[in-house]
Amino acid sequence: MNIYELKEQEERVILVGVQVNDSELVEESLDELSELAKTAGATVAGRLIQNREHIHPATYIGKGKILELKELLWEMDATGIVCDDELSSVQLSHLEEELGCKVIDRTLLILDIFASRAVSSEGKIQVELAQLKYRASRLVGLRNSLSRLGGGIGTRGPGEKKLEMDRRLIRERISRLKRELKEVEQHRERIRSQRKQSRMKVAALVGYTSAGKSSIENALTDAGILEDAMLFSTLDTTTRALELGKKQQILLTDTVGFIRKLPHHLIEAFKSTLEEAKYADIIIHVVDASNSQMDTQMHVVYDTLRQLGVEGKPIITLFNKQDQTLDKGTLRDFQADYTLYTSAKTGQGLEELKAVLLEILQKEQIYVERLYSFTEAGKIQLIRQNGQLLEEEYVPEGIAVKAYVPKEIYSKV
Repeated sequence: MNIYELKEQEERVILVGVQVNDSELVEESLDELSELAKTAGATVAGRLIQNREHIHPATYIGKGKILELKELLWEMDATGIVCDDELSSVQLSHLEEELGCKVIDRTLLILDIFASRAVSSEGKIQVELAQLKYRASRLVGLRNSLSRLGGGIGTRGPGEKKLEMDRRLIRERISRLKRELKEVEQHRERIRSQRKQSRMKVAALVGYTSAGKSSIENALTDAGILEDAMLFSTLDTTTRALELGKKQQILLTDTVGFIRKLPHHLIEAFKSTLEEAKYADIIIHVVDASNSQMDTQMHVVYDTLRQLGVEGKPIITLFNKQDQTLDKGTLRDFQADYTLYTSAKTGQGLEELKAVLLEILQKEQIYVERLYSFTEAGKIQLIRQNGQLLEEEYVPEGIAVKAYVPKEIYSKV
């Protein structure tokens, strides 16, 4: 009997993009796709771009380019291709039939990364729901690829076993996951209500993936969030209290990173997580100032915030990673109310950030300077819980107080 040693096959992929009427710089998009592929564990063996008036409805790229791609796959000893756009089931099945290799699109690649990064039960539910919704409409296109080529990128999460279930079972699984997610959302809503009752303000860190949001939160609060140069290193939101000085606190929430062409399935599944920005009082927009595609990334972030209905909130833009950029203190964000220059690594600008947060909070508060009788001591406790008690002095006539209080409780004190 022959014994064969089985080794996991190295994933070597060719990146494929279509340039349509100069509407987008495909080279830049493929650079990012390359980073996504590496994050998923694949090696990028080459790339191919076709200029077309529109994406081919049946095969994504034209027949001539398919022949060119076949040769490139053979020359580079590649095991599959990754397309820079979301493919239909027809495009998937036709490309696999023509090329005889694994075909993955940008959406499936991002879903695959999310599946490997999800840690909390909520994150796992959100990812599986997004994957099943995406794959349910593409079972015909995906089945051949998965059964023939087995594991590797594009197969994490629900995996082949669940994909081979009939559509009825998949619909039932989606319904069950939606119910579980609804329970998680209700729990998140209860937490938000408790925060509202405590009147503690919330600042949400938003930004393009790998801009340094987790590093900023760690530097400010010792949150202990995973910091990784890879894309989407953290999916789960983390909220920590941040001391601003002068006896004032704010809650700081880290959110999942944005990316161009963020799959619709992910926006839907991660809505409760992404909406942390919607319900926050202040938006802290973290920008990787060392990235050559910074302007495009900022546009994507603002566009995603608009999709989520985030508007009318004070925005602080942090041009982060100042230790890695030459444009020190020269960048501007004209959509933001405040612009700061920070480095999570060196601590640059973090004290200024605290000062700006304190300034924003004080703008929404009323300054109180008065003498309370000893019988009114309960009002001082109310100020201590909800406002900012600057001075408290016991004198023969009562208690002299200087404080900032939220407008909501001013009439009570």
